[in-house]
Amino acid sequence: MNFSEISRNIFKKRSLYELLLTSKRSELKKSLNVFDLIVIGIGAVVGTGIFTIIGTAITGSPESPGAGHAIVLSMVLAAVACVFPALCYSEIASMIPVAGSAYTYTYATMGEFMAWMVGWILMLEYAIGNITVASAWTGYFIQFLKGFKHVLPDFIINFPIWLRYDYKTISAMCNNYNWDIHDKIPYLFGHIPIAINLPAVGIVLLLTMLLVRGVKESTRVASIMVGVNMFMILSFIVVGAFYVKPEQWTPFFPQEPSGVVMGAFLIFFAYIGFDAISTTAEETQNPQRDLPVAILGTLVICTILYVCVALVLTGIVPINHIDIQAPIAHAISYLHKDWLNWFAGLISIGALCALTSVLLIYQLGTTRILYAISRDRFLPKSWRLIHRKYRTPHIMTWISGLVVIVCGLFMDLNISAALCNFGTFTSFVIICLAVLILRKTAPDVPRPFKVPLCPWFPLTGILICAILIAFSLRTLKTSSIYFLLWIVVGVLIYAFYGYHQKRLEEKGRIRKKVCD
Repeated sequence: MNFSEISRNIFKKRSLYELLLTSKRSELKKSLNVFDLIVIGIGAVVGTGIFTIIGTAITGSPESPGAGHAIVLSMVLAAVACVFPALCYSEIASMIPVAGSAYTYTYATMGEFMAWMVGWILMLEYAIGNITVASAWTGYFIQFLKGFKHVLPDFIINFPIWLRYDYKTISAMCNNYNWDIHDKIPYLFGHIPIAINLPAVGIVLLLTMLLVRGVKESTRVASIMVGVNMFMILSFIVVGAFYVKPEQWTPFFPQEPSGVVMGAFLIFFAYIGFDAISTTAEETQNPQRDLPVAILGTLVICTILYVCVALVLTGIVPINHIDIQAPIAHAISYLHKDWLNWFAGLISIGALCALTSVLLIYQLGTTRILYAISRDRFLPKSWRLIHRKYRTPHIMTWISGLVVIVCGLFMDLNISAALCNFGTFTSFVIICLAVLILRKTAPDVPRPFKVPLCPWFPLTGILICAILIAFSLRTLKTSSIYFLLWIVVGVLIYAFYGYHQKRLEEKGRIRKKVCD
């Protein structure tokens, strides 16, 4: 096979007609309405960002400065960075209502190789991001158990740390507190450390089983959790507003202005919720109408909530006293009001519900993207089998759940969050490019929703995301190396497996036509 043939193959595109036909013939059950989609979006966005990441974004980390009181500007910057990709997602999702999100859209505009790479990056965005959320879920679950110290036995409330954290986290804790790590965790054969985040494993397994049952059943559960979550957040905003001290917002800007940009980068981790909406296109009853409404509605609602929470949090607690593990619950406790102690406990319950809904929706997005990739034969055909009773990709669902569990045993929470962000920004750039390409290559295809001021809005989205990627690559050294390694691994998988599988599929299709 010569170079020109390889070059021609890797740039092969899927026609829009073929994609729309795939959607109509989909084996997935169409059961979602616009309310379900908004629940999915809010459930994915309003969770990790408010209950965990906001603390680090305000105070900073060893690799980056914090935004301080200017976290509000970080959130506005993150929202602005999202507006343009969100508009682009809305146009393409209404135009091509097919599972797979950015992967599918790239296949229609940039060809086979770029589609695979975007799909591979989306795995970084969802599966690795899920590890971050699962780790955060464990932290709030432990805080929740402590509220029952007079009811439950001590061995349940204070179960061993090797059953609640990964090895790297335990090692860091031992260094900080001068503990002997051999006293804290067991070793297999005297050399292999055993550390299992048991709560995270348990919740991922439970949600995987729920997703196998069906997407409608999953969104019902997510609706309940989002309802509890929204009630807790709104209660925090209303109650906390009475204790805000405006003088604490000064000085407003941090000593390191770059902290505002890094704050936006970290908060951006939570904003992949509207991307998750587009992954359910084949299970939406009226995707052309409902997908744009849900995507833009989610972005507006969540941005308002984020800004209000940030103002109240920084108005109650001094910057140097903000807790990075459970900032919202800690803020209520910081007021030292006896009658509010019960409310801090309720905040922990709200956080558990929020993080559970995020886990559920990230898992949903992971499986639907993998399903689309497998349907195109980049992954084994057996992975995309549909359950006869529930009409869900059950094998793919279990595979994605097990990947999160296994990777969660050794991946660091902060690195996972940064890797997820790199994947998100990259996919957003691709989406904006896809809109520009389709406006040239398919100008007559019906678009129920169109990006205004094209090409300026898509170009602005590309510019903002590219700047944030470049800035973060320079700042987050460890995560940057992992991101580049992830891309290299994706290229190798395509070169030694995916490319050949696609050629075998094409030969099979040709034989079938000849026989017919």
